[in-house]
Amino acid sequence: MNPIALMGEFIGLVVVVMIFSIPLLRLWTRHRKETMQLQADLTAEKAAQYATDNKALEDRVAVLERIVTDRGYDVATQIEALRDQRRVDELLEDRSAAK
Repeated sequence: MNPIALMGEFIGLVVVVMIFSIPLLRLWTRHRKETMQLQADLTAEKAAQYATDNKALEDRVAVLERIVTDRGYDVATQIEALRDQRRVDELLEDRSAAK
């Protein structure tokens, strides 16, 4: 077989493969782009959720810091105040009667 003819057939085969490969590559690239966009959206949603959770935790820590650093109140009394205000009033009455 003639090497030049063989090279021509090889080039023809490469052209045919390229004709079918380019649309497939374009389709795969579009799919990857959409997948990455969905992952980015999901990541942004999770970040927003974590920020909200973080804010709630910061608020709770601020309340606890205020309770611990406030010298005028008993820590246990303050914690109970957060749970049930009526129970705190009863505890304060009991403590004042005991003194």
